Amino acid sequence: MAELGTTLNGQHQSTQHQATQHQATQHQHHPHVTAHRPAAATRLPSVLIATRHGESTANVEFQLAEAVGALSVPISSRDADIPLSLRGQRQAQALGRWWAALPGTDRPRSVWCSPYVRTAETARLALAQAAGLGAVPVTLAVRYDERLRDRELGILEMLPKAAIEAKHPEEAARRRKMGELYYRPPGGESWADVALRVRSLLRDVCEEEAGRPVLLVAHDCTVLMLRYALDRLTEQQLIELGAVHNCSTSLWRAQDGRLRPDRWNAVDHLTGEDD
Repeated sequence: MAELGTTLNGQHQSTQHQATQHQATQHQHHPHVTAHRPAAATRLPSVLIATRHGESTANVEFQLAEAVGALSVPISSRDADIPLSLRGQRQAQALGRWWAALPGTDRPRSVWCSPYVRTAETARLALAQAAGLGAVPVTLAVRYDERLRDRELGILEMLPKAAIEAKHPEEAARRRKMGELYYRPPGGESWADVALRVRSLLRDVCEEEAGRPVLLVAHDCTVLMLRYALDRLTEQQLIELGAVHNCSTSLWRAQDGRLRPDRWNAVDHLTGEDD
């Protein structure tokens, strides 16, 4: 893919530019060699939409724990197996109605999804709602990709903030010093680690969904890293973004060889679903 390095990871020298330099060098040393044809145009989806899953049962439990400074949450399942709350289900249905109301050229006919239960449920409910309104085929397949999974927190998994401070004070201090982008908990991932797999996913999405609108159903950190990679943010700009809302919608459009932001973390379509 031409310009992929520039488009997705902020490098200043594109693949096409490197190829042009190589051709010029070849021509200097071998003037009889005919120059190669220019690299192909950048392959991009026409529209890329990203959403975080609807509210999960863990989201509810952590909100309650943070409010009272609890040291634990009543969750015994794997993070990957946590389902949506009832409100999260309503949010996913609202996402489907928003999907159905998009202009035809912006309406995704392809869905890439984290394999976690809460994202799979979000994709299924949103798709059913959009299909029920006649906006997309009922048979539209969802593609599950582990690179869209949530950030792995290792020894800090399922621990409220108060518990991290009480049980792992050295890790809490190291986290504050390093910052979220580079802090990697033992057995877990930093935001930068998630960014690496997001960049890998984007390369496949760009190649396989070129010219088509596509929907990515993921998690808070994963969507943040999409924004970080696509919009070439600095660490400070990334931190200032804040949390990604449940079932929010963020949209990028292909323009001038890049996916350019058009909508970020919007929740206007969820009015009335958060009661």
